[in-house]
Amino acid sequence: MKLKKINKNLERALIENDLLEVSSVLKEAFGTIKSGSDVVFKMENELERDELIAVSVIQRLEKPFMESPRALIVVPEKEDALQLFETIELYAKYTGLRIFMCHEKTDLDEDKNLISLGIDVLIGTPERLNLMLSVAGYDVNQLKMFVIDNLDEMLRKRLETRLYRLSETIGKTQRMYLTHQETDRLEFFVEKTMLDSYWFSDEE
Repeated sequence: MKLKKINKNLERALIENDLLEVSSVLKEAFGTIKSGSDVVFKMENELERDELIAVSVIQRLEKPFMESPRALIVVPEKEDALQLFETIELYAKYTGLRIFMCHEKTDLDEDKNLISLGIDVLIGTPERLNLMLSVAGYDVNQLKMFVIDNLDEMLRKRLETRLYRLSETIGKTQRMYLTHQETDRLEFFVEKTMLDSYWFSDEE
């Protein structure tokens, strides 16, 4: 596996699912992720992006704790939420972490009720997460990680307002952004929402 001081329950699930070799980007950034620093990843491979998010979140959270989410993950669409939910659930098998997903097609009241029972990871689309935040659907005071996947795509769709609102409400926590490419709009967003950021790329 070659990830220094990886959580043993996480490692067990990765090996069980034949993920014996992680991406070079994850290897390079693993120590920085564990330190709680803000990070930006420029990566093309969608599978490796999902694996990086899953490993990072599980490593940082380790086990269930209290009721409020400790990782908030923003994805562009319902399909992205479904795929990432499956990946994290698979690799969190031996940790007991409680993972929840919401999007425009899920029932708002039911989402609120289920979240109130206690979760560790909340995955959702920008619109649904903002709506739920405005009706006190979840608490952000316990967050250890704020992750935005496909950030360049969401900025291209002009979702800045929703993303800025989430970031401002959350306050101080580790931020992790994943993008396909660097753009002026992305660099401006990073500058406005991160203090010191470490950048990693899958380019040779």
